[in-house]
Amino acid sequence: MKRAIILVIDGLGAGALPDCYKYGDLPECNTLTNVAKAVGGLNLPNLESLGLGNIGDIQGVSPGQNPKASVGTMMELSRGKDTTTGHWEIAGLVLESPFRTYPEGFPQFIIDEFIKRTNCGQILGNYPASGTAVINELGDEHLKTGYPIIYTSADSVFQIACHVDAVPLPILYKWCEIARGLLDENAANHNVCRVIARPFEGKSGNYNRIPASRRDYSVNPPAATILNKIEEKNGTVIGIGKIEDIFVKSGITHAIHTGSNKQGLELTVKALSEGLSSEKDLIVYKEPKNPEISLIFNNLVDTDMLFGHRNDAKGFAGALEEIDAYLGRILPLIKKEDILIITADHGVDPTMPGTDHTRERVPVILYSPFLKPKPLGERKTFADVACTVTRWLGLEYECPGESLI
Repeated sequence: MKRAIILVIDGLGAGALPDCYKYGDLPECNTLTNVAKAVGGLNLPNLESLGLGNIGDIQGVSPGQNPKASVGTMMELSRGKDTTTGHWEIAGLVLESPFRTYPEGFPQFIIDEFIKRTNCGQILGNYPASGTAVINELGDEHLKTGYPIIYTSADSVFQIACHVDAVPLPILYKWCEIARGLLDENAANHNVCRVIARPFEGKSGNYNRIPASRRDYSVNPPAATILNKIEEKNGTVIGIGKIEDIFVKSGITHAIHTGSNKQGLELTVKALSEGLSSEKDLIVYKEPKNPEISLIFNNLVDTDMLFGHRNDAKGFAGALEEIDAYLGRILPLIKKEDILIITADHGVDPTMPGTDHTRERVPVILYSPFLKPKPLGERKTFADVACTVTRWLGLEYECPGESLI
């Protein structure tokens, strides 16, 4: 059985791209290097053994003469610095036009139509904000009125935050579906990438988001990705974390949402060692008939959601060290039929001004104990990951990059 495993460490940028200024980012942004410097050095023995230290100056992570893996960086060819754009390009789909952003909030006719269709009465917010800040700013009023909190960011997102005691999850999810439909109807002028349900709980002054109940309602991929090609071959595509939301279930045969990196990493270990149970672990969208090819696609979001956007370099470092510790369990499970690719979807440098994503190149690590390691240099597109999976699994897919193998 041929198997590919992609671990996306959300927001782990590795240096500003030349066009970063077009996205409001400083040329000094470098999530990995700056986090390491901010905490006085990272302790990542497994990533160091793979060769992570060979891509740049990372305090605490030494370069190696004989790394276990092929290591380099990748530039983003698509226009954007958001989760969906990055993941789609990793899967082989390059976007030429960026999604629209809303630095002044959403136009009034969109808000008025949302209120009309949802019958929510009114809304609160409608401005760019940090998700943790906006629920503390508006949470009390939201609990009094039941009006949803709507906000955006530097990314193309329409986010709806509701306290679970004021708005039950099924209603929040329905409101998000309505918003997605509304924006899709106006896609010619309002091509918003994601509508995100942001449920929260707690009391005044101590509101907390509920990561496991978050849902992303993305636009549909405009063309086929490697996920679709694996599904067409009756293979297995397991999406862990928010993968199924990012791809709107397109090409996904099995999926599970996770509440933390720890849960996603535990599921990865289980998938590689004993296999995941369709009855206990996964939602099954399609039962594949070809057990010979499979992809495990895992998004590890804590680095981005919990720490990058909150300018918490120490927390970011801790999340990286947790991932590294799990690699100590994952690497021995990679067999001769497997390849493991570790990469990221964008940057989110917590040491830079602001709380938004940063336009950066990303690391890429290709590991198999049966592949001879080689320097990968700087790749022109994230789609080199898709090309690698295409070659490894023997797919027919016209990929806009080159294989890492």
